[in-house]
Amino acid sequence: MAHVEDDAAHMRAALALAARALGQTWPNPAVGCVVVRAGRVVGRGWTAPGGRPHAEAAALERAGAAARGATVYVTLEPCAHVGRAGPCADALIAAGVSRVVAALQDPDPRTAGRGFARLRAAGIDVACGLEAQAAARLNAGFLLRFAGRPRCFVTLKLAASLDGRIATASGESRWITGPGARMRGHALRASHDAVMVGIGTVLADDPELTCRLPGYEGAQPMRIVLDRRLRMPQTGRLARGAREVPTLVLCAPGADAQRRRTLSALGIEVVETAGGEDDAAALAAAMGAIARRGVTRVLCEGGGRLAAGLLAAGLADEVVRFTGGIAIGADGVPAVAALGLPALAAAPRLNLVRSEACGDGVVELWARASNQDASAACSPV
Repeated sequence: MAHVEDDAAHMRAALALAARALGQTWPNPAVGCVVVRAGRVVGRGWTAPGGRPHAEAAALERAGAAARGATVYVTLEPCAHVGRAGPCADALIAAGVSRVVAALQDPDPRTAGRGFARLRAAGIDVACGLEAQAAARLNAGFLLRFAGRPRCFVTLKLAASLDGRIATASGESRWITGPGARMRGHALRASHDAVMVGIGTVLADDPELTCRLPGYEGAQPMRIVLDRRLRMPQTGRLARGAREVPTLVLCAPGADAQRRRTLSALGIEVVETAGGEDDAAALAAAMGAIARRGVTRVLCEGGGRLAAGLLAAGLADEVVRFTGGIAIGADGVPAVAALGLPALAAAPRLNLVRSEACGDGVVELWARASNQDASAACSPV
């Protein structure tokens, strides 16, 4: 029993290491690894920014010669393919480890069981499935890329008043929530590969969509704008910063060719999809186009039409709602635009995962019923 308990504790430690890499490793998964010999941790590692080195390589380097005869706990099957570095399965074999405990099999067809097979062929004891649910929650976005209809994991962020408004009738919105909520919002950006808004938000707020946590030195998330008619301002913050921070605009087929060339010249990637802000098929096409670029986790920050579209289409895997202690009234701008529901039974339903005080307000994590388990560890609320 002690052995089983130790295994679970070491895997939970590996998962905590993997969580450090969220938002920094795409298109690679965020993986954690712990090397244990004779009951003592001799090496730890997690996927480095940009995806290399892998967690196993980092942990083995720290362990050095102490890895021989050790047990390795890793949150995803060690890779078996050659990329910018050799396969992690081969590195584990060369290090002389005696046992590998993994949480999940890698769905990437380049590995997909081959890593385990290679380890077993070398005489290494292999076990898979420990803390599998937690590992699947952590890397839900990576796993979705290999599902039948690939897409990214979507977190919908709402920052609203007590009565669900995101601005006054005149458009004033700064600030409905307090400094604590805004810092949490920046932390959410840091843990996602991309931040997405609709063109309405760009025109109304001229956002920067970067992570500005004090002391933050990680990669900035890609900025994504759904802009059917290419109304993106050429002098706005997104356009001015496009050469420093990757910026993607999804437009409708046949959008103005001159505007497309102008935005491209500013460093913005412009891609035609059937994408819109409130149509289920269009949003699904947009999510597929984003996933094909290797993005696994997207944070959607507005506005109301886009929020309504994602909820209606079942594409919002989780909702992080920040509520400020202020009431604006029915003439204010709603956090979620009209859904056109024929009956209450057709309303999107979510389950509360957790809720806590945040400064002078509240932050809640909600998840679609089918994704409640997959959301519990995905966003740092």
